[in-house]
Amino acid sequence: MERMVEGGKAIADHFGSHITYLNVLRNMSVSCDCEGVNAEPVHLPNPGILALTDILAIEKASVDMVYALPEQLRAHMVERIESRSGLRQRSYMKELGMGSDQYELINV
Repeated sequence: MERMVEGGKAIADHFGSHITYLNVLRNMSVSCDCEGVNAEPVHLPNPGILALTDILAIEKASVDMVYALPEQLRAHMVERIESRSGLRQRSYMKELGMGSDQYELINV
């Protein structure tokens, strides 16, 4: 998890303010994208698409949207996130000063 964050930091540092981050929260499965047709079926609704210029804020907002879903919908995804230290990327980004974990959602 930390090496992925460090790679992302190198790219973010290089391009600086020329990056806009987009997270598409659609057809989310607990499986890795690499599993293709063998992936677990989708059980979550499609919360939406996020766009920010702050990588830490967009990651926090994305995870917060999953955690805000009703328990019966989010339980499988939350278990997968937490059992694989999925929140470590976010905390490490904060340690490395890769943005702010504060955001404001604006519906368009």
